Amino acid sequence: MEEPLAKVLAQMERDGVKVDMEQLRVFADGLRKELVQREAHIRELAGEPELNISSPKQVGDVLFDKLKLDPKAKKSGSKSQYSTDEATLVAIADRHPIVEEILEFRAVKKLLSTYIEPFPSYISPVDGRVHTTFNQALTATGRLSSSNPNLQNIPVRSERGKEIRKAFVPGTPDGLIVSADYSQIELRIMAHLSCDAHLTQAFRDGVDVHAATAAKIFGIPVEEVTREQRGMAKTANFGIMYGISSFGLAQRLHMSRSAAKELIDGYFASFPAIRSFIDDSIAFARENGYVETLFGRRRYLPDISARNATVRALAERNAVNAPIQGTSADIIKLAMIGVAARMKEAGLRSKMVLQIHDELLFDALPDEVPALQALVKDVMENVIRLSVPLTVECSAGINWLEAH
Repeated sequence: MEEPLAKVLAQMERDGVKVDMEQLRVFADGLRKELVQREAHIRELAGEPELNISSPKQVGDVLFDKLKLDPKAKKSGSKSQYSTDEATLVAIADRHPIVEEILEFRAVKKLLSTYIEPFPSYISPVDGRVHTTFNQALTATGRLSSSNPNLQNIPVRSERGKEIRKAFVPGTPDGLIVSADYSQIELRIMAHLSCDAHLTQAFRDGVDVHAATAAKIFGIPVEEVTREQRGMAKTANFGIMYGISSFGLAQRLHMSRSAAKELIDGYFASFPAIRSFIDDSIAFARENGYVETLFGRRRYLPDISARNATVRALAERNAVNAPIQGTSADIIKLAMIGVAARMKEAGLRSKMVLQIHDELLFDALPDEVPALQALVKDVMENVIRLSVPLTVECSAGINWLEAH
């Protein structure tokens, strides 16, 4: 798998992807204005006109000494200051509007400094394209990562992340970007590995799997599932796959821990095969010291029997997650090898330019788009036979955002 993929990735790195710098510049200007406005608003909420929002110490003093948002908060570390990391702030976000503002301020700042501002330095003076480096053997799960720039980390779900995607454009004036994305691949793999009858049937019938999950958990017909219940089931579906605790689910869904525990208990009662799959994965890891994907890629877990409960719990989560995420990574790697071979065979001049998680991106010539989409969909959906179908959503647009 890895050796043939190395050649495919080398070609993708050489070809690179075109980025519209003007689009990024306009976006960056907008973000800088937003930073200034948010900074003023935070200072106003804090009643501190000189507050430095980039100083964790000053922010901690305002939140915990002045506004007293958490009576249990304690100073720690050599500098003796309050923790203001993301997890701490998310936990108290509902106590004062300033917390959400600080989180947003940091998100904008990170977007600017991590993604937008360094971008011009990644553009090749030779062809005006970005040539990222794909790392095949960096992640523990087998997923590809990329560096200089790291394109895997673009925040895809946020509105701001969408603006970055708008800047990825075709290399030819009338070209199109084609995106091919596996639909809910990790949930499908979990259905296959756990052999859960309900989840498997939902995928085979092509129904909305989150709505079907909600109907099962809440004991109601699918057509009566509310949007809120579907959202809760979706969070549970993905969270349980990654070993989420009732505390974690409560935070994510803004509910009490007892309600979150009830939801998790209801989930496992509705999907007993998933409970067994989780228990069996952890037991296998304890016995063998590793877990593996459908294709035999191993992840070793030396901490699975650690005495420290926190360390052990992380290894247990990885024991469940690694076979799912790793199998997904293996599938898309095989798909890339297959797609590259078929494109060459068909004599297509369009290029496969990026792989981001479960999505492949192509810089396509307009007259090749229908053939390319049919070919890519065929390869990706048939790269492996699971007990549930793999489905791929394929679309084209004048930039990555429009194609996605």
